[in-house]
Amino acid sequence: MMNDKLFLTPQEILQKDFKIDARGYRMQEVDKYLDMIIRDYTEFLQAIKKLEQDNINLIEDNKKLQAEYRKLKTSISLHQDERPSNVTTVDLLKRISSLEKIVYGRDE
Repeated sequence: MMNDKLFLTPQEILQKDFKIDARGYRMQEVDKYLDMIIRDYTEFLQAIKKLEQDNINLIEDNKKLQAEYRKLKTSISLHQDERPSNVTTVDLLKRISSLEKIVYGRDE
């Protein structure tokens, strides 16, 4: 994914040869600096690969959670439709009273 946008690989940096000029840079300093760049570049590539994999995993988890959310939402709406809509508070109190009579054995 990200590799399409990169110009160099660590191997290409390692194999780069510079022409030597009469007033050129010190080869040891250039090599040392390029070695640091290669190490950083390698670390960046590994970090990018890990982040891309993490991103893929998070997208998959998100899809699973969205599916579960839709399923639960549908389940809730189905259960809400099953409830009787004409039950009043008085009806509930009468039912509680009759249940108490059954449970506690009161005959009033």
